[in-house]
Amino acid sequence: MLEAYRKHVAERAEQGIPPLPLNAEQVADLVELLKNPPAGEEATLVELISDRVPPGVDEAAYVKAAFLSAVVKGDASSPLIDKLTAVKLLGNMHGGYNIETLVSLLDDAELAAAAGEELKHTLLMFDSFYDVEAKAKAGNEIAKAVVQSWADAEWFTTRPAVAESIKTTVFKVTGETNTDDLSPAPDAWSRPDIPLHALAMYKNAREGIHDAKAQIEELKEKGHPISFIGDVVGTGSSRKSATNSVLWYIGDDMPGTPNKRSGGICIGGKVAPIFFNTMEDAGALVFEAPVDDLNMGDVIEIRPYDGKILNAETGDVLSEFELKSDVILDEVQAGGRINLIIGRGLTTKARESLGLETSTTFRLPT
Repeated sequence: MLEAYRKHVAERAEQGIPPLPLNAEQVADLVELLKNPPAGEEATLVELISDRVPPGVDEAAYVKAAFLSAVVKGDASSPLIDKLTAVKLLGNMHGGYNIETLVSLLDDAELAAAAGEELKHTLLMFDSFYDVEAKAKAGNEIAKAVVQSWADAEWFTTRPAVAESIKTTVFKVTGETNTDDLSPAPDAWSRPDIPLHALAMYKNAREGIHDAKAQIEELKEKGHPISFIGDVVGTGSSRKSATNSVLWYIGDDMPGTPNKRSGGICIGGKVAPIFFNTMEDAGALVFEAPVDDLNMGDVIEIRPYDGKILNAETGDVLSEFELKSDVILDEVQAGGRINLIIGRGLTTKARESLGLETSTTFRLPT
Protein backbone atom coordinates (compact mmCIF):
# COMPACT_ATOMS: atom_id res chain seq x y z
CA MET A 1 0.00 0.00 0.00
CA LEU A 2 2.75 2.45 0.96
CA GLU A 3 4.73 1.87 -2.22
CA ALA A 4 1.71 2.57 -4.43
CA TYR A 5 0.77 5.58 -2.31
CA ARG A 6 4.23 7.10 -2.54
CA LYS A 7 4.15 6.70 -6.31
CA HIS A 8 0.84 8.58 -6.33
CA VAL A 9 2.30 11.29 -4.08
CA ALA A 10 5.21 11.76 -6.49
CA GLU A 11 2.90 11.98 -9.52
CA ARG A 12 0.76 14.63 -7.86
CA ALA A 13 3.81 16.54 -6.65
CA GLU A 14 4.86 16.98 -10.28
CA GLN A 15 1.62 18.96 -10.71
CA GLY A 16 2.24 20.93 -7.54
CA ILE A 17 -0.73 19.43 -5.69
CA PRO A 18 -1.13 17.09 -2.70
CA PRO A 19 -2.17 13.45 -3.00
CA LEU A 20 -5.82 12.49 -3.06
CA PRO A 21 -7.41 11.64 0.29
CA LEU A 22 -7.31 7.95 1.09
CA ASN A 23 -10.21 5.80 -0.09
CA ALA A 24 -11.87 3.03 1.91
CA GLU A 25 -9.67 0.29 0.48
CA GLN A 26 -6.51 2.23 1.26
CA VAL A 27 -7.68 2.93 4.81
CA ALA A 28 -8.40 -0.76 5.32
CA ASP A 29 -4.83 -1.55 4.24
CA LEU A 30 -3.55 1.25 6.46
CA VAL A 31 -5.36 -0.20 9.46
CA GLU A 32 -3.56 -3.51 8.99
CA LEU A 33 -0.22 -1.71 8.82
CA LEU A 34 -1.04 0.23 11.99
CA LYS A 35 -1.69 -3.04 13.80
CA ASN A 36 1.76 -4.32 12.81
CA PRO A 37 3.82 -1.34 11.58
CA PRO A 38 6.88 -1.91 9.42
CA ALA A 39 10.04 -0.52 10.97
CA GLY A 40 10.73 3.07 9.95
CA GLU A 41 7.18 3.75 8.75
CA GLU A 42 5.66 4.68 12.09
CA ALA A 43 5.43 8.45 11.56
CA THR A 44 4.04 8.04 8.05
CA LEU A 45 1.30 5.68 9.19
CA VAL A 46 0.18 7.99 11.99
CA GLU A 47 0.17 10.99 9.65
CA LEU A 48 -1.96 9.12 7.12
CA ILE A 49 -4.63 8.01 9.61
CA SER A 50 -4.63 11.44 11.25
CA ASP A 51 -4.67 13.78 8.27
CA ARG A 52 -5.39 12.00 4.99
CA VAL A 53 -8.81 10.42 5.58
CA PRO A 54 -11.96 12.41 4.71
CA PRO A 55 -14.21 13.17 7.71
CA GLY A 56 -17.95 12.76 8.07
CA VAL A 57 -19.81 9.92 6.37
CA ASP A 58 -17.35 9.08 3.61
CA GLU A 59 -16.76 5.32 3.20
CA ALA A 60 -13.13 5.81 4.16
CA ALA A 61 -14.27 7.63 7.31
CA TYR A 62 -16.37 4.59 8.22
CA VAL A 63 -13.32 2.34 8.08
CA LYS A 64 -11.26 4.81 10.12
CA ALA A 65 -13.98 5.25 12.75
CA ALA A 66 -14.52 1.50 13.03
CA PHE A 67 -10.81 0.90 13.69
CA LEU A 68 -10.48 3.72 16.22
CA SER A 69 -13.66 2.58 17.95
CA ALA A 70 -12.25 -0.93 18.18
CA VAL A 71 -9.06 0.48 19.73
CA VAL A 72 -10.90 2.40 22.46
CA LYS A 73 -13.04 -0.64 23.23
CA GLY A 74 -10.02 -2.93 23.41
CA ASP A 75 -11.09 -5.01 20.41
CA ALA A 76 -8.07 -3.93 18.34
CA SER A 77 -4.67 -2.50 19.12
CA SER A 78 -1.79 -0.65 17.55
CA PRO A 79 1.61 0.11 19.06
CA LEU A 80 1.28 3.57 17.49
CA ILE A 81 -2.19 4.57 18.68
CA ASP A 82 -3.22 4.19 22.31
CA LYS A 83 -6.79 4.61 23.50
CA LEU A 84 -6.42 8.30 24.35
CA THR A 85 -4.95 9.07 20.94
CA ALA A 86 -7.78 7.15 19.32
CA VAL A 87 -10.32 9.31 21.16
CA LYS A 88 -8.62 12.48 19.93
CA LEU A 89 -8.54 11.18 16.37
CA LEU A 90 -12.23 10.33 16.58
CA GLY A 91 -12.94 13.85 17.80
CA ASN A 92 -11.19 15.33 14.77
CA MET A 93 -13.62 13.57 12.41
CA HIS A 94 -16.15 16.36 13.07
CA GLY A 95 -19.30 14.22 13.04
CA GLY A 96 -20.81 11.17 11.40
CA TYR A 97 -19.40 7.75 12.21
CA ASN A 98 -17.42 8.97 15.23
CA ILE A 99 -20.36 10.23 17.27
CA GLU A 100 -21.80 6.97 18.60
CA THR A 101 -18.46 5.89 20.05
CA LEU A 102 -17.69 9.26 21.63
CA VAL A 103 -21.11 9.41 23.27
CA SER A 104 -20.80 5.85 24.59
CA LEU A 105 -17.40 6.69 26.09
CA LEU A 106 -19.06 9.19 28.43
CA ASP A 107 -19.77 6.11 30.58
CA ASP A 108 -16.17 4.89 30.43
CA ALA A 109 -14.26 5.71 33.61
CA GLU A 110 -10.92 5.82 31.81
CA LEU A 111 -11.86 7.79 28.69
CA ALA A 112 -14.98 9.78 29.58
CA ALA A 113 -13.13 13.04 30.22
CA ALA A 114 -11.25 12.83 26.91
CA ALA A 115 -14.43 11.98 25.00
CA GLY A 116 -16.21 14.87 26.67
CA GLU A 117 -13.54 17.32 25.54
CA GLU A 118 -13.97 16.15 21.95
CA LEU A 119 -17.76 16.38 22.10
CA LYS A 120 -17.64 19.94 23.44
CA HIS A 121 -16.33 21.06 20.07
CA THR A 122 -18.39 18.74 17.88
CA LEU A 123 -21.27 20.52 16.16
CA LEU A 124 -22.79 17.80 14.00
CA MET A 125 -24.57 16.06 16.86
CA PHE A 126 -28.14 16.09 15.50
CA ASP A 127 -30.28 13.53 17.40
CA SER A 128 -27.25 12.31 19.36
CA PHE A 129 -27.67 15.50 21.39
CA TYR A 130 -30.51 13.79 23.19
CA ASP A 131 -28.30 10.82 24.10
CA VAL A 132 -25.84 13.18 25.80
CA GLU A 133 -28.71 15.09 27.41
CA ALA A 134 -30.15 11.85 28.80
CA LYS A 135 -26.80 10.89 30.33
CA ALA A 136 -26.51 14.37 31.86
CA LYS A 137 -29.97 14.18 33.39
CA ALA A 138 -29.12 10.73 34.75
CA GLY A 139 -26.23 12.27 36.67
CA ASN A 140 -23.24 11.68 34.38
CA GLU A 141 -20.90 14.53 35.36
CA ILE A 142 -18.94 14.55 32.10
CA ALA A 143 -22.16 14.64 30.07
CA LYS A 144 -23.32 17.55 32.24
CA ALA A 145 -20.09 19.38 31.45
CA VAL A 146 -20.57 18.76 27.72
CA VAL A 147 -24.12 20.13 27.73
CA GLN A 148 -22.97 23.14 29.77
CA SER A 149 -20.15 23.76 27.30
CA TRP A 150 -22.60 23.70 24.40
CA ALA A 151 -24.87 26.06 26.31
CA ASP A 152 -21.94 28.42 26.90
CA ALA A 153 -21.03 28.20 23.19
CA GLU A 154 -17.46 27.23 23.99
CA TRP A 155 -17.27 25.66 20.52
CA PHE A 156 -17.45 29.28 19.31
CA THR A 157 -15.79 31.36 22.02
CA THR A 158 -12.62 29.26 22.03
CA ARG A 159 -12.05 30.08 18.36
CA PRO A 160 -10.19 33.31 17.52
CA ALA A 161 -12.35 36.32 16.76
CA VAL A 162 -11.77 38.29 13.57
CA ALA A 163 -8.74 40.49 14.18
CA GLU A 164 -9.17 44.25 14.43
CA SER A 165 -6.39 44.69 11.89
CA ILE A 166 -5.48 42.29 9.08
CA LYS A 167 -2.40 42.85 6.94
CA THR A 168 -2.73 41.13 3.58
CA THR A 169 -1.30 41.13 0.05
CA VAL A 170 -3.59 41.90 -2.88
CA PHE A 171 -4.21 39.45 -5.71
CA LYS A 172 -6.37 41.56 -7.98
CA VAL A 173 -8.22 40.62 -11.15
CA THR A 174 -9.56 43.57 -13.10
CA GLY A 175 -12.87 43.53 -14.91
CA GLU A 176 -15.48 40.83 -14.37
CA THR A 177 -14.69 37.39 -13.03
CA ASN A 178 -17.46 34.86 -13.55
CA THR A 179 -17.67 31.40 -12.07
CA ASP A 180 -16.52 29.86 -15.35
CA ASP A 181 -13.23 31.74 -14.99
CA LEU A 182 -12.78 30.12 -11.59
CA SER A 183 -14.27 26.71 -12.38
CA PRO A 184 -14.27 26.18 -16.16
CA ALA A 185 -17.03 23.97 -17.56
CA PRO A 186 -14.61 21.90 -19.72
CA ASP A 187 -12.83 20.93 -16.49
CA ALA A 188 -16.01 19.94 -14.65
CA TRP A 189 -14.77 16.34 -14.43
CA SER A 190 -12.11 17.40 -11.91
CA ARG A 191 -14.34 19.43 -9.58
CA PRO A 192 -14.46 16.81 -6.80
CA ASP A 193 -10.64 16.96 -6.71
CA ILE A 194 -10.26 20.52 -5.43
CA PRO A 195 -6.46 20.97 -5.78
CA LEU A 196 -6.46 19.53 -9.30
CA HIS A 197 -9.48 21.55 -10.39
CA ALA A 198 -7.95 24.72 -8.97
CA LEU A 199 -5.17 24.43 -11.57
CA ALA A 200 -7.78 25.42 -14.16
CA MET A 201 -8.63 28.72 -12.43
CA TYR A 202 -8.01 31.56 -14.89
CA LYS A 203 -6.60 29.04 -17.37
CA ASN A 204 -7.38 31.54 -20.12
CA ALA A 205 -4.94 34.42 -19.80
CA ARG A 206 -6.38 37.88 -19.23
CA GLU A 207 -5.06 41.31 -18.36
CA GLY A 208 -2.66 40.98 -15.45
CA ILE A 209 -3.16 37.22 -15.08
CA HIS A 210 -0.89 34.78 -16.89
CA ASP A 211 -0.43 31.99 -14.30
CA ALA A 212 -2.66 32.49 -11.26
CA LYS A 213 -1.06 29.73 -9.19
CA ALA A 214 2.49 30.99 -9.76
CA GLN A 215 1.49 34.61 -9.24
CA ILE A 216 -0.22 33.86 -5.93
CA GLU A 217 2.75 31.81 -4.74
CA GLU A 218 5.04 34.72 -5.56
CA LEU A 219 2.81 37.15 -3.66
CA LYS A 220 2.85 34.85 -0.62
CA GLU A 221 6.59 35.41 -0.39
CA LYS A 222 5.78 38.83 1.09
CA GLY A 223 4.75 36.95 4.20
CA HIS A 224 1.07 37.90 4.41
CA PRO A 225 -2.18 36.10 3.63
CA ILE A 226 -3.61 36.79 0.18
CA SER A 227 -6.79 38.76 -0.48
CA PHE A 228 -8.71 37.86 -3.63
CA ILE A 229 -9.93 41.17 -5.05
CA GLY A 230 -11.82 42.04 -8.21
CA ASP A 231 -13.95 44.71 -9.80
CA VAL A 232 -16.86 42.30 -10.26
CA VAL A 233 -16.59 38.83 -8.75
CA GLY A 234 -18.54 35.58 -9.03
CA THR A 235 -21.16 36.28 -11.67
CA GLY A 236 -22.65 33.46 -13.72
CA SER A 237 -23.99 30.09 -12.67
CA SER A 238 -23.86 28.85 -9.10
CA ARG A 239 -20.72 26.78 -8.57
CA LYS A 240 -19.40 25.86 -5.15
CA SER A 241 -16.38 24.62 -7.09
CA ALA A 242 -15.56 28.25 -7.95
CA THR A 243 -15.31 29.09 -4.26
CA ASN A 244 -13.30 25.92 -3.63
CA SER A 245 -10.77 26.91 -6.29
CA VAL A 246 -10.28 30.41 -4.90
CA LEU A 247 -9.95 29.19 -1.33
CA TRP A 248 -7.48 26.51 -2.34
CA TYR A 249 -5.05 29.35 -3.04
CA ILE A 250 -6.00 31.88 -0.35
CA GLY A 251 -7.68 29.84 2.40
CA ASP A 252 -6.48 27.90 5.42
CA ASP A 253 -6.05 24.16 5.79
CA MET A 254 -8.85 22.42 7.68
CA PRO A 255 -7.52 19.98 10.30
CA GLY A 256 -8.95 16.53 9.67
CA THR A 257 -10.28 17.51 6.23
CA PRO A 258 -7.69 16.80 3.53
CA ASN A 259 -7.55 18.80 0.30
CA LYS A 260 -10.04 21.46 1.31
CA ARG A 261 -9.55 24.95 2.71
CA SER A 262 -11.71 27.57 4.37
CA GLY A 263 -11.43 31.18 5.47
CA GLY A 264 -9.64 33.68 3.28
CA ILE A 265 -10.55 37.22 2.26
CA CYS A 266 -12.59 38.20 -0.79
CA ILE A 267 -13.33 41.81 -1.75
CA GLY A 268 -15.22 42.96 -4.79
CA GLY A 269 -16.50 46.23 -6.12
CA LYS A 270 -19.49 43.98 -6.67
CA VAL A 271 -19.79 40.38 -5.49
CA ALA A 272 -22.53 38.24 -7.05
CA PRO A 273 -25.04 37.15 -4.37
CA ILE A 274 -24.71 33.38 -4.78
CA PHE A 275 -20.91 33.54 -4.86
CA PHE A 276 -21.06 35.79 -1.80
CA ASN A 277 -23.15 33.16 0.00
CA THR A 278 -20.81 30.29 -0.84
CA MET A 279 -17.89 32.35 0.43
CA GLU A 280 -19.82 32.95 3.66
CA ASP A 281 -20.50 29.22 3.95
CA ALA A 282 -16.75 28.58 3.72
CA GLY A 283 -15.86 31.07 6.46
CA ALA A 284 -14.36 33.73 4.20
CA LEU A 285 -14.36 37.39 5.17
CA VAL A 286 -16.21 38.65 2.10
CA PHE A 287 -17.50 42.15 1.47
CA GLU A 288 -18.04 44.79 -1.19
CA ALA A 289 -15.87 47.90 -1.30
CA PRO A 290 -14.47 50.32 -3.88
CA VAL A 291 -11.34 48.62 -5.22
CA ASP A 292 -10.01 51.18 -7.71
CA ASP A 293 -7.07 52.06 -5.45
CA LEU A 294 -6.20 48.45 -4.62
CA ASN A 295 -3.62 47.01 -7.01
CA MET A 296 -1.92 43.68 -7.60
CA GLY A 297 0.83 43.12 -5.05
CA ASP A 298 -0.15 45.95 -2.71
CA VAL A 299 0.14 45.23 0.99
CA ILE A 300 -2.97 46.57 2.67
CA GLU A 301 -4.40 46.71 6.17
CA ILE A 302 -8.05 45.78 6.54
CA ARG A 303 -9.88 47.06 9.61
CA PRO A 304 -13.11 45.02 9.59
CA TYR A 305 -14.70 46.75 12.58
CA ASP A 306 -13.94 50.25 11.29
CA GLY A 307 -14.84 49.55 7.66
CA LYS A 308 -11.54 50.84 6.30
CA ILE A 309 -8.79 49.56 4.03
CA LEU A 310 -5.44 51.29 4.48
CA ASN A 311 -2.12 51.33 2.72
CA ALA A 312 -0.15 49.16 5.15
CA GLU A 313 2.98 51.27 4.76
CA THR A 314 1.65 54.83 4.76
CA GLY A 315 -1.62 54.42 6.64
CA ASP A 316 -3.52 56.25 3.90
CA VAL A 317 -7.18 55.23 3.59
CA LEU A 318 -7.64 53.47 0.24
CA SER A 319 -11.25 52.37 0.58
CA GLU A 320 -14.16 52.32 3.01
CA PHE A 321 -16.90 49.74 3.33
CA GLU A 322 -19.76 48.35 5.37
CA LEU A 323 -20.18 44.65 6.00
CA LYS A 324 -23.43 43.20 4.70
CA SER A 325 -24.13 42.33 8.32
CA ASP A 326 -21.99 42.17 11.44
CA VAL A 327 -23.07 38.52 11.65
CA ILE A 328 -20.41 37.76 9.05
CA LEU A 329 -17.82 38.35 11.79
CA ASP A 330 -19.41 35.47 13.71
CA GLU A 331 -19.50 33.37 10.56
CA VAL A 332 -15.76 33.81 10.08
CA GLN A 333 -15.07 33.03 13.74
CA ALA A 334 -17.24 29.90 13.55
CA GLY A 335 -15.48 28.65 10.44
CA GLY A 336 -18.38 29.38 8.11
CA ARG A 337 -22.04 30.30 7.97
CA ILE A 338 -23.18 26.67 8.08
CA ASN A 339 -21.08 25.99 11.18
CA LEU A 340 -22.57 29.07 12.81
CA ILE A 341 -26.15 28.05 12.03
CA ILE A 342 -25.65 24.50 13.29
CA GLY A 343 -23.66 25.63 16.31
CA ARG A 344 -26.19 28.25 17.35
CA GLY A 345 -28.87 25.58 17.12
CA LEU A 346 -26.84 23.27 19.35
CA THR A 347 -26.31 26.06 21.88
CA THR A 348 -30.03 26.88 21.85
CA LYS A 349 -31.00 23.25 22.51
CA ALA A 350 -28.48 22.98 25.33
CA ARG A 351 -29.71 26.17 26.98
CA GLU A 352 -33.31 25.03 26.69
CA SER A 353 -32.34 21.73 28.29
CA LEU A 354 -30.76 23.61 31.21
CA GLY A 355 -33.60 26.10 31.53
CA LEU A 356 -31.39 29.04 30.55
CA GLU A 357 -32.32 32.17 28.65
CA THR A 358 -31.32 32.71 25.04
CA SER A 359 -27.58 33.11 24.56
CA THR A 360 -26.22 36.63 24.10
CA THR A 361 -22.93 35.34 22.68
CA PHE A 362 -23.85 35.79 19.03
CA ARG A 363 -24.43 38.88 16.94
CA LEU A 364 -27.94 39.38 15.62
CA PRO A 365 -28.83 40.54 12.09
CA THR A 366 -29.56 44.25 11.86
